[in-house]
Amino acid sequence: MSENEQAKSESSSGFETLCGLTLAILAAVLAITDLGAGKYGEDEIIGHNLKTDAYSWYQSKSIKQSLVEGQRDLLKVLLDSGTVTAERQPVMMEMAARLDEDVRRYKKEKQEILLGSAGVGEENWVLEQDGKKGQITGAKEWEARTAVLNAAGDTFDLAVFFLQICLVVGAISLLLKGDRMKYGFYGGMLLLGLIGAGLSVLAYHQAGAFG
Repeated sequence: MSENEQAKSESSSGFETLCGLTLAILAAVLAITDLGAGKYGEDEIIGHNLKTDAYSWYQSKSIKQSLVEGQRDLLKVLLDSGTVTAERQPVMMEMAARLDEDVRRYKKEKQEILLGSAGVGEENWVLEQDGKKGQITGAKEWEARTAVLNAAGDTFDLAVFFLQICLVVGAISLLLKGDRMKYGFYGGMLLLGLIGAGLSVLAYHQAGAFG
């Protein structure tokens, strides 16, 4: 083997080693990105379910409030119309006052369900979770979390796309013979890989916004 051929062989072997190592690193980055996409994708699904549950809870409180308001208004109409005897009026007025209190309580509960305990302040805590007040995560909070996770999911998808393409480009570079083409595709792999890695970091940052 001539010196020129030997130099070419050594150069090709060195390129294959470099390219193979780069491919391994980028494949590891892809695996980490896939792992994050799966984890936060599941968190997004859970968040959507909890948001739906919170809005359903809010709706049930609204229905109960409407029923109580109807009963209270009926009592007030009866009292104002004079159809209730004098001896029954104190009892009816007490019932109406209790219903008024129930309406105020339902309004506070709905507000806490909608905004969460942190959103309404300690003085407005009325609901308990696991025997403690101040533990409610509101529907709006879940909505904000799922919106963030949805955006992170889109970024994860884009990162995976770039990383997958870069691995394909890298694999092609190993098959090429000409140095210009080999190193051109290798450079393309690095560029696409850096974009994918950057998007992966951004996606993790977005998904971790709520800890």
